[in-house]
Amino acid sequence: MTAAIILAVLVVLGVPLFIIIATSALYGFHSIEVDLSVIAIEIYRIADTPVLLAIPLFTLAGYILGESKASERLVRLTDAVLGWFPGGLAIVSLFACAFFTALTGASGATIIALGAILYPAMKQAGYAENFNLGLITSSGSLGLLFPPSIALILYGVIAQQMDVGESVAIDDLFLAGLLPGLFMLMLLTLWSMYKSSGMQIRRSEFEWKKIAAALRESIWEIPMPYVLIGGIYSGYFAISEAAAVAVLYVLVVEVLILREVPLKKLPDIMRDSMVLVGGVLIILAVSLASTNYLIDTEVPVRLFEFVKSKIDSQLTFLMLLNIFLLLLGMILDVFSALVIMVPLILPMAVGYNIHPIHLGIIFLANMQIGYFTPPVGMNLFIASYRFHKPVTELYASTIPFMFILMAAVLVITYWPELTMYLVKNKGG
Repeated sequence: MTAAIILAVLVVLGVPLFIIIATSALYGFHSIEVDLSVIAIEIYRIADTPVLLAIPLFTLAGYILGESKASERLVRLTDAVLGWFPGGLAIVSLFACAFFTALTGASGATIIALGAILYPAMKQAGYAENFNLGLITSSGSLGLLFPPSIALILYGVIAQQMDVGESVAIDDLFLAGLLPGLFMLMLLTLWSMYKSSGMQIRRSEFEWKKIAAALRESIWEIPMPYVLIGGIYSGYFAISEAAAVAVLYVLVVEVLILREVPLKKLPDIMRDSMVLVGGVLIILAVSLASTNYLIDTEVPVRLFEFVKSKIDSQLTFLMLLNIFLLLLGMILDVFSALVIMVPLILPMAVGYNIHPIHLGIIFLANMQIGYFTPPVGMNLFIASYRFHKPVTELYASTIPFMFILMAAVLVITYWPELTMYLVKNKGG
């Protein structure tokens, strides 16, 4: 009881999350008379995980891309290829936002960077105001399921630290996210085509010259995802090695060849990216120490037994899990949610015969909806700031997109084959 009061006071005082988690771990181990050096050992253990290198390296590569004009070239390329299609510019916005988020790892950065390009373009093309706002705000988080998403890597690192009896390789997570992510994009594409049919939309002409020009502009960035993903699945790169290649690639292209990122700006970019990484990693380290305490005191086992006594059905458990994760996404960023909740949820999910990889995709699919779910989804406030609109207007604009993606989450949840098909057949 005393510990709960202390932690509640720390939360009210606005103490950083990692201090609250570390305090709970220290108090917990002290209460069961375990040497507190176990926390330092746990932090060292996570620091000694080779795949952990991928997180800071991919983050740095994403920040460098965010500072360049890669986002503008991505929009021009997708517009050249898809802009002639019914609802073409809306589809361009969906795909550009999804893949830019996958590369940069930050949905808020996508809204800020691509919103400046896409929002006025869609407005000028004749799309309705509320449709523009809803589409850009909701599609900003779609990249969480596509490689090399930092969230997928982080989930893999956490799951690998836990002995749940199933393999959770990060390259398998990359494969698992592809079909669910494309399914979500497909549903939003169909919705965008349907809505566009009732608007007076100006469509661009299909021109091979325009496509060729866009390809020439993006000639240096286009190979990057093929090099990284191809290198991983061909066995040439480990995940951490692919991340190092990504950093080297964007440095050479954006700094030395295209010269869009000045050398003198690199220290600032490195600092900003590592501030984010440092926050994630310190929370991850103390959370895994706290997880050790929970395992030692059999909290996940007792929690599972309690839930199992109330809920017999796997389907019911998954339904309640979706509701919980949606609410969680509204109040926590994806990185904090992963390191705090996965150690508790993962053993329960395995107890209900849910594969850890499938759970990871369910987790992130819900979290990306939570980002723009009223009333406190983080992307709503970022979009409100970026587009100078009242947040209540963003609420109304995103609701149709939220329901469409909720339907997609139900399919992803109750049709595990959509997630697991590529993983099971990767050798075929």
